[in-house]
Amino acid sequence: TWKWVIGPMCLYLCERLVRLWRSQQKVVITKVVIHPFKTIELQMMKKGFKMEVGQYIFVKCPAVSKLEWHPFTLTSAPEEDYFSIHIRIVGDWTEGLFNACGCDKQEFQEAWKLPKIAVDGPFGTASEDVFRYETVMLVGAGIGVTPFASVLKSVWYKYCHDATNLKLKKIYFYWLCRDTHAFEWFADLLQSLEAQMQERNNAEFLSYNIYLTGWDESQATHFVVHHDEEKDVITGLKQKTLYGRPNWENEFRTIAGQHPGSRIGVFLCGPEGLADTLNKQSISHSEADPRGVHFIFNKENF
Repeated sequence: TWKWVIGPMCLYLCERLVRLWRSQQKVVITKVVIHPFKTIELQMMKKGFKMEVGQYIFVKCPAVSKLEWHPFTLTSAPEEDYFSIHIRIVGDWTEGLFNACGCDKQEFQEAWKLPKIAVDGPFGTASEDVFRYETVMLVGAGIGVTPFASVLKSVWYKYCHDATNLKLKKIYFYWLCRDTHAFEWFADLLQSLEAQMQERNNAEFLSYNIYLTGWDESQATHFVVHHDEEKDVITGLKQKTLYGRPNWENEFRTIAGQHPGSRIGVFLCGPEGLADTLNKQSISHSEADPRGVHFIFNKENF
């Protein structure tokens, strides 16, 4: 038995040593941004750090806990000179980090007072393959929207610098959330992309739909009263917020009809139940003919 065990154990120990070495490298917090509804953004720099879109890192803050490591998706693009994560304050550890960064104080926090951070990663995800397709469907549910912040930023940088070499030509983006206010920072990113695409006369490049799955009677009344306004009253985007859940049968059928003979990448970051639904729709709407449309499903669950 030991002959079969010793090889994997050596590989495991080597991997742990590499992770230990990476976690000891110096990380500098360059900026802390406080977003609405107790969400903070940490912008950091680390020597030799290289990332791809949609990847994630493990973060440890010794000032909060000397042993706890927590995974966070990178929300910055590889083209930026820093890497960033967005953290929603929902537990003891995130609350401790919030206070350690001085976010609970009104006065300006000096950089040298910010806590030390250890970073392990980045680690790969399915979202890295997004640039292999001409057409993609990006589906984010709740906090699962964070990987696509990195994707959309990177797409914009590539589009601005050399759009002719960009294989990706069309993005269908779906965001399902119970409360859009919890992720206002992402709505701001969509607003920026929407405005920039319109300036370049390519508003059709990004097609997005926001679905509010948890809403009450007062929100519905507010929606009816302001339905005819140019911009959505919740997100400030030109695309109006939709209520309920998508009819995936219709969505897949429509996209298949608009892109015949294409390989369409379907990327999900969300719960397992939604993954099963999208996987079944991808299979049922893919044609048997190799020259027909094919949906290639990729997922990461939380």
